[in-house]
Amino acid sequence: MAKPSKKSVLKRILKQLKKYKLLIIATIFFALVSVAGNLLAPIFVGQIIDLFVAGQQVNLEEVFVKFAAIGVTVGITCVAQWISSVINNHITFNVVKDIREEAFAHLQRLPLKFIDAHSYGDIVGRAIADVDAFADGLLMGFTQLFTGVLTILGVLGIMFAMNWIIALIVFVLTPLSLFVAKFIASRTYSLFRKTSQIRGEQTAFIDEMIGNLKVVQAFGHEDENLEKFDEINDRLTKASLKSIFYSSLTNPSTRFVNAVVYAAVALAGALMLIFAVPLPIVFTVGKLSNLLSYANQYTKPFNEISGVVTELQNAIACAGRIYEIIDEQPQTQDAEGAKVLENVKGDVEFKDVSFSYDKNKKLIEGLNISAKAGQRIAIVGPTGCGKTTLINLLMRFYDPDGGKIAVDGNDILSVTRKSLRKNYGMVLQDTWLKSGTVFENIAMGNPSATREEVENAAKAAHAHNFIMQMPEGYDTVIAEDGGNLSQGQKQLLCISRIMLCLPPMLILDEATSSIDTRTEQKIQQAFARLMEGRTSFVVAHRLSTIKEADLILVMNNGNIIEQGTHEELLSKNGFYANLYNSQFAI
Repeated sequence: MAKPSKKSVLKRILKQLKKYKLLIIATIFFALVSVAGNLLAPIFVGQIIDLFVAGQQVNLEEVFVKFAAIGVTVGITCVAQWISSVINNHITFNVVKDIREEAFAHLQRLPLKFIDAHSYGDIVGRAIADVDAFADGLLMGFTQLFTGVLTILGVLGIMFAMNWIIALIVFVLTPLSLFVAKFIASRTYSLFRKTSQIRGEQTAFIDEMIGNLKVVQAFGHEDENLEKFDEINDRLTKASLKSIFYSSLTNPSTRFVNAVVYAAVALAGALMLIFAVPLPIVFTVGKLSNLLSYANQYTKPFNEISGVVTELQNAIACAGRIYEIIDEQPQTQDAEGAKVLENVKGDVEFKDVSFSYDKNKKLIEGLNISAKAGQRIAIVGPTGCGKTTLINLLMRFYDPDGGKIAVDGNDILSVTRKSLRKNYGMVLQDTWLKSGTVFENIAMGNPSATREEVENAAKAAHAHNFIMQMPEGYDTVIAEDGGNLSQGQKQLLCISRIMLCLPPMLILDEATSSIDTRTEQKIQQAFARLMEGRTSFVVAHRLSTIKEADLILVMNNGNIIEQGTHEELLSKNGFYANLYNSQFAI
């Protein structure tokens, strides 16, 4: 995956924020109200101090009015900050929702070669953990950036109006904290990115181990896996500590600069009071108190912004990893004017087809197959010979590098993928069930099916009996990937889907591999009825299951080396005969 630059990531974040510009304007307005309240309060405090320092009788009513003004100002400020916070949360989590939706939608359009080439755990980690980290940085940016910038501008204006000398001291010294923050932040981006990458690696490893825990325990690899996890965890700990250590230098460094500014303001103000420096506005103790308060307010946003800059480095690094997925080249679009396959008979033809996953390693070359409507085509051969690749090409999970595949004379590249796949019913050796009821899982093939139709399909697949033994029958909710169902039961549910769809063409890739022999015989009978009048491609290792095939294709090294009926191939006493006899050798 290509890594986008920091600049391009920032541009894309701003582009995603564009649709929320009215809310951003609203949050800026309430930030302005909040800042105005924070700037007004010190003025009232300074006026109260001057009332007591003046040495005259204090007007308690005037003091009360000043305190009431402070109370009202603080109240309005709090309400404005609360509303601003609500808006900021709304913007942030809607942007996060948009990014997740865009990433997930794009994943649906990515070619299978991308999914096959990348760890599932890493992809999940990007869509979940990295987006959460991005949300944290974005929320901090909204919460503190607008308020900080407005505070800096407002305080600076008031300080220049009150005492231009002290304002100039603050103006010159304070930006030093930004330079310090920028210096540190520029070195933390790569560290945060590395942390995100290792976190993705850890997520992938955990996902892999949990998904295959039975195999791990069966072969006693718990200790080896723990060592591997510890090694990844140690690298993540070191990378995290390193990135956090450097980023944590920002706060104390900027606070030191702020302390220097505060001391400079206090010293300059005291000297002016002692030596009565003439100014356009009378300089009093109350005004010095105001300036000290403003100096704090002025330096605080620099400290906060420096923290925001550091957090944004992590957010940008995480956003970049999400955009890497979104930028990945999607599968080729349906050709312009692609037709919808309708009323399919089932004539399928491969003409001089070539394909390889790795362009440096040839797999299929010059493959020619002609399957007539209603024929049963069996595909056999040793592991890695190209049987499953043939299925991938039939379904357009992968497109051929050369040659042509046609259905009823239509090049499959010139028809829509959706209509092509709709005309195939596929049962694979690897089953997949979603979280939901048994009924919903079977009805995936035909969502409009009635309860009776679903039950009839399950009966045809010999799944009805075990379904009725479940707590809620067809309404029983099963967990992700079948939960506690046996592999055979999961496969029966997948076969029930096909029995419900009744498509014109079938693909059965070791469809009965996890089913007991007795049930397999019944399923084979059901398949025999199902395949009547339908073009069927059957991938099988147990050659006894394909004796009745109209045509058997024997593959090796990506080529068809033999073809014919079961009896014809046995009489040749060639590769197929050797395979068949080896399965029944004593």
